[in-house]
Amino acid sequence: MLAWAFGLSLSSEAATPQEITAAITKAVSFYHAKAAAHGGYVYRYSADFTLREAEGIPGADTIWIQPPGTPAVGMAMLDAYEVTKDEKCLAAAVAAAHAVSRTQLASGGWDYSGHFDAKNRAVQLYRHDADGRLIERKKAPEGEGGWEVWKRHQNKNNYSTFDDDVSQAATRLLVRVDHALGGKDAEIKKAADYALRAILATQYPAGGWSANWDTWPTAPPPVAKYPVKAGSYPAEWPRKWPKDFTGCYVLNDNTHAMLMSTLLLAWQLRGDAKYLEAAKRGGDFLIAAQMPEPQPAWAQQYDAEMHPAWSRAFEPSAICGRESQSAMWALLRLAAATGDKKYLAPLPRALAYLRKSLLPDGRLARYYELQTNKPLYFERGEGGKGFVLTYSDAKASSNYGWKWESELEALESFRQKIERGEAAVFPRVEKERWASPPTEADVATILKEQQADGSWPVTDEERGWMRDAGGKKTRPAGGVLYSLDFVQNVRALCVWLKAQ
Repeated sequence: MLAWAFGLSLSSEAATPQEITAAITKAVSFYHAKAAAHGGYVYRYSADFTLREAEGIPGADTIWIQPPGTPAVGMAMLDAYEVTKDEKCLAAAVAAAHAVSRTQLASGGWDYSGHFDAKNRAVQLYRHDADGRLIERKKAPEGEGGWEVWKRHQNKNNYSTFDDDVSQAATRLLVRVDHALGGKDAEIKKAADYALRAILATQYPAGGWSANWDTWPTAPPPVAKYPVKAGSYPAEWPRKWPKDFTGCYVLNDNTHAMLMSTLLLAWQLRGDAKYLEAAKRGGDFLIAAQMPEPQPAWAQQYDAEMHPAWSRAFEPSAICGRESQSAMWALLRLAAATGDKKYLAPLPRALAYLRKSLLPDGRLARYYELQTNKPLYFERGEGGKGFVLTYSDAKASSNYGWKWESELEALESFRQKIERGEAAVFPRVEKERWASPPTEADVATILKEQQADGSWPVTDEERGWMRDAGGKKTRPAGGVLYSLDFVQNVRALCVWLKAQ
């Protein structure tokens, strides 16, 4: 949006709360009116909305659950309502929550995407119909909990996942909207209740979770099959992918950390101690999962014996730089929320080890070999097929982030704050374009980039293209609209406005 549209000079005057409020509400109204399908969203759109894209080309009646899809957009809209009190923002957030509740599965969680077309809805075991009515099923898959049952994927139409913050984000949106409505929307409230029950029911005795499940557990995984143990090194581990997903406890991509955050949110908004206790069990798991010397950090995935285990063909049994940082952030948040400093105890050893493990460029390797601590990478196999383990990053495949920015100093700073009993405002898990809180320059840039209709189209060389229905790259004439940009811009403006 041009500066004169707000009546301010971006170079000389700070924005006013009224101008920021107008920018927020205009953005929400536009995105809800133009981008929503059945109240839900995908990753990006052409400016004329003839093209939609997520991980692939979704159908017109498909929404995306994985962030920055529907839950992320809906929570930004709820942020907008909380600071502006504009009922249109609340209505948009409620519509997103309904889209989420109507794509919740009988297993209690969500798949990466959700469908509203008749063909797909007839196949998927959704709990509600497309209008929000609860479906009475004579029989839905349920039974024993645990990875030995879930890993078979017998019920592909009932596949729920915690991977990539999918079911966690959906649950947080429902919990937040339910709280904002005071429990008055029965559909949203019951969907939130059921999702939280699923999180509790899928938690193992040790406090960890698997990445996915497709059978409603009539009881949590039994301790007889999944005993509580401490992290330890296997006597040996395969250097080639065993093609066997044996890891029942998953930290990959913040899975465990976001489950703990979701439970803490439920406890804070609902006041029910069972959510806090489950979050604390998650913290106890991280304490137990910290590996012994010489690598007192965390793996990406563990088997039932608490040995680091393979996941995909390029995710070996190893110590993980990214997941170790995620584990420490989760422990810090739990310590801050509970006041229990036992959750700080693992950090000094882990931080000291990881500082010694920094790469020459100051980053952390995603993977460190067990015991030797050599950084691990993968190259493409012969003919570009498969993956080959290597100690060199010279030809590392481009499909994965093999190195990760160090957050060690920030982690130590927060540890000291919490140790002293000081208040801590935590950074978000994902990388943000804007500072938090945003600077006046950040806000000025957001306003300058916003168009008169409330949108933020992108036309640059790197992000200003999409794929058409046939999968061919194209550059939409009016640019590309990203849900991630909407979420981050609205969230930044809301933080600024709240601070005023």
